[in-house]
Amino acid sequence: MNPLRSSEPNKGSVQIGNAGNLREINRDIASAVIFSSDGYVLMGRKDPKEGGVYPNSWHIPGGGKEEGESLEQTVIREVGQETGLPLSADQLTPVPIVGEGSAVKTLSTGEQVWCKMKFNRFEVRLNKTADELKGVVKPGDDLVELRWFAPNELAHVEQIPGGREFFIQAGYITE
Repeated sequence: MNPLRSSEPNKGSVQIGNAGNLREINRDIASAVIFSSDGYVLMGRKDPKEGGVYPNSWHIPGGGKEEGESLEQTVIREVGQETGLPLSADQLTPVPIVGEGSAVKTLSTGEQVWCKMKFNRFEVRLNKTADELKGVVKPGDDLVELRWFAPNELAHVEQIPGGREFFIQAGYITE
């Protein structure tokens, strides 16, 4: 199934048609654009065996909000699980661009559902260089690989649908 990019004003949106009459769920996603002190951005790849979507694409760390969590608590938990980086709320700066997308998701029960997602992002600026952080960040949870990308690489990296558009809209990539 090929994702179709939305022509809506929010260029960070991705739409895929619900062709299978699947049960629909809504999910708030919180993720972080993590910058090293020398301007590199941390991105990861998902494990397709663990339900990861777009396993050949890079994306910023993050995941789904659990019941009772704030978006800040979600991104702190998810970044910690996926990268090993301990974050605190005072390191998070909300990015005022909220994306939306939909995709088929396989739940832990094996059920496939149509997942409608709202993507909430935070910017994090660390006080160490990418080289200094290489021993600190380690892929975990559903990530199998982490990599620091130079700003000039972001425009050319294979990202999840809507990823590149978000980076452009947020001003992290200039065309």
